Order: sequence, then structure tokens, then C-alpha cells
Amino acid sequence: MQKPRRRIRNHRHPIALASATALVIAVMATASNTLPTAGNASAGPVATARSAGVAACRLTATTGVQMSEGMPTQESYARSTGKVRALNLMIDFPDAPGAGSAMDRYAEFFPQTTAWFRTASYGRLTYVPETPLKSWLRMPLPFSEYGVDRGSPYEPGYRRLVEDIVSAADPKVDFASYDLVNILVTPNAGPSALDTVLSVTFSGNDESPRADGVPLANASFIYSRQDDGSGSYKKTGYRVLPHENGHVFGLPDLYTMEGGGSVGHWDIMSEDWGADNDLLGWHKWKLGWLDNSQISCAARSGTSDHVLGPLATRGGTKLAFVPLSSESGYAVEVRTKAGNDHAVCRPGVLIYKVSSNIDTGQGPVSVADSTKRGTGCTRLPNVHAALSDATFRPGETFTDRTSGIHISVVDKDKKGNYRIRITRP
Repeated sequence: MQKPRRRIRNHRHPIALASATALVIAVMATASNTLPTAGNASAGPVATARSAGVAACRLTATTGVQMSEGMPTQESYARSTGKVRALNLMIDFPDAPGAGSAMDRYAEFFPQTTAWFRTASYGRLTYVPETPLKSWLRMPLPFSEYGVDRGSPYEPGYRRLVEDIVSAADPKVDFASYDLVNILVTPNAGPSALDTVLSVTFSGNDESPRADGVPLANASFIYSRQDDGSGSYKKTGYRVLPHENGHVFGLPDLYTMEGGGSVGHWDIMSEDWGADNDLLGWHKWKLGWLDNSQISCAARSGTSDHVLGPLATRGGTKLAFVPLSSESGYAVEVRTKAGNDHAVCRPGVLIYKVSSNIDTGQGPVSVADSTKRGTGCTRLPNVHAALSDATFRPGETFTDRTSGIHISVVDKDKKGNYRIRITRP
């Protein structure tokens, strides 16, 4: 049976976070709906299998939590390494015929999405988009009759829509050949994204309609255009798709009802409008893009030093983690203006808390702000300014008085590596 979509509620304030700036992102953020089945195997590769050196730092996936930040990721989600084939179908409706060609709609997202995943994964994910049908796939009912709205559950509207998509495409499409499905809806169906974002992903949904012997269990629906009028759309408008596909791979929403005030622009699962950004190092490890050997686990009492290289570069140690329990801990990484992180305006050490027992959209990740009284270092549209300068620099320390943990940035070498000192009781 389908699990009901949980309503996003207000959550605790981010670590040392200044009062959140009201942003349009709170309205614009994309939605997700996960319908996971029970499973013990990871959707990611063997790289995230248990290892004695990092076992204490691999948070447990919490039962009953939607899209838990824990590991392993449930097997019902799509693979996140190797060659992943993405079926792209462009659909329109009798009351919203496709404007322009279907392949023009496809070109809004590719090859940009493929390049984004290649860069974010250090080449470990080969994202192969395919379009066996080059024209609009007309649905039998008007868009208005499917009852699609923001937060709409899978039943009954989306089930009917998927059934109609399968009926129309199945004669020419082998659904069993693909790992995930992108439904690129004509932008004139439904409201503008400036009014409300309908884009949604249903992932791990083995109760979905079947085609060619397989369920359409991991499907992203992309509506409208996330164009804020700033002139950046041609370069960044595609990013709603890698955000939604992040759900297909098992990643949760990091935005909340307060917008990007928990994580800001440090992860595309928090803010996917406007300027480019990457994924957090924790997510890269969870997806199998970082090996266990690239994680420095600070689980023992005492003081330890950890040398971290920039997250954007390949190779070397990328993430230090300080477990608080089997369900939470602090992650430490180096963020620079490189790779997908074009919007970084204060390079340095990012510190954030990860909780595997908090649902998607309710604050499973919370960034520590090194400049609590600052207003940020960017004025880019749709970027949570207050957290844009959250990174720590040499000589600065984060302290959790409750747990007695201290995370200090000691120095930075000529190669851009940072030495981090972690003290725990």
C-alpha cells in the first residue's frame, strides 16, 4: 500500500543559525514523495559497505523515516554509480498542447544534467539520457482532470497519469531497459513555477503501474520552468532535474517550510534555483561517489587531526565525521569555488549535523554558521544569503557545548588542504 505523504513541519533551528531571511525559495522548492519498500541492500555500490575503519561513522538508516540520511540506502531506489539509463518522455495534454518541439523541452535539461552528475560523482555515475520518442506524447485527458497540485499524493491522479503514459508509450518503448524515468511535462500545463512548483519525484514505489514486467518505481515529473527572471535560466534552469533525480537515488529534501534556512545553497537538495551548487560530502559518500578510504572517522575520545582536501577535486580524504550516536553526527568538509560549486563566495570548512532519524523536508541536515551575525557574502537570486558565508577558516572553532565536541580549523597549506583538529570527551 502507498504510504501517505507526510506534511512538512517546522523543525528545530539550524546550528548557531542567525534568523532566517525570508526567501522566495520557500515557495519555489521542489517536492518529493517517497514510497519505499523494505530492503536491506544498498542502492549504491559496494564502496559504502561496512568497513571497520568507518563503521562507527556510518549512521543507521532509521525505520519509518522517509528518505533517511542513514546507510545503506534501501534497494528500491535507483543505482547511483556505473551506467544509469534515464528514459525521458515529453508529454502534453489536449488543454495544454506542447509549445515548440518536444526535443526543445528535452534540450532544457541535457546535456547539462549529464555533465552535472559526471562532475559531482567524480565520473563514478555515467548518466545516459535516452529519448526513444522524439515528439510530444499526448495524454488522453486534459491536464485539469488529473488533479495535479503541489503535494498531490500518488493516488489517484498520478497513478492515472502514469497508466496513461504507459498506455501511450509502451508500444514503442521498452521500459525494462531503463533505471529511472523523467516525465518532462509541457511548461504550459499548470501554473508558473513562480506561483508554485509542481515538480515531484515518486521513488522506491514498487506499487506503481508496471510496463514490460517492471514497475515505474522511480519517476521524476518536471513541470513549468524555474525561471526567476534574473537572466540565469539558460545556464541554471536545468537544475530542477538533478534535484529530483537525487530523490530517485534516495536523497531527502533539505529545504523546509522556512526555505533554505537549514542548509542554504550548500546542497542541490536544499536549493535548486539559480546559481550552481554541488552535493554535501555526506551525500557523495552515501551515493558511493566517495570511498570509505576517503572518510576520516573521529569516533574515539581525545584529540585527533584530520587533513581534508577540497570536495570538488578527485582523490584524497574529503570528509571527517564525528558521530554523536548511531543516528546523528557532525560532518566536516572543504568547499571551494570549483566543480559544480560556482556560487561559493567564502571558501573554507563547512560543518553540519546529519540526523538519520528526521524525515525528508524536516531538517535532516543543519549547517553551522561561522558568522552568526553576518548577512552573507552573496546577493545572487534564490540563494540563502545568511548561510553563504557559513564556512570556517583557520583560527576558528565550532563548539557543541552539549556534547563537549570542538572542531577547529588549524591551518591551510599551499595545495588548499585544511588541517582540522577534533576534540571529543
